[in-house]
Amino acid sequence: MGMMPVYFTTTSFRKRKKQKFTNAASAKLSRDNQESWKKLLLSHDVKKVSKNIKSVQRKPVSYRGSDLPRIPSVKDTWEPCVRPADKVYTGDAIVGISTMHKSNAVPVFNKQAAIDISKMRR
Repeated sequence: MGMMPVYFTTTSFRKRKKQKFTNAASAKLSRDNQESWKKLLLSHDVKKVSKNIKSVQRKPVSYRGSDLPRIPSVKDTWEPCVRPADKVYTGDAIVGISTMHKSNAVPVFNKQAAIDISKMRR
């Protein structure tokens, strides 16, 4: 709404006339609604009703349940963050690594597998 022209507003600044009741029943209903609203506000401990939000008195809120007993978190056990040892192949099963299709690395286990892979290329 910030980029819109002035005439596209969500609030109306027009002064309205006080509405008159058409009959006694609607006036009584309005008074009953106002009384029930006041009772509701008193039941929720609201002292003053105003359009200004800062003037409404609210109960203080405790941060993270400070009135509850404190539960300790995980104990501080310090362990060093050390890089794990490099994984190195120590066996003799794999002869090497070959490329089959589009840089697809394939392990080669013997000479015949290397010949078969070389014939599969396009």
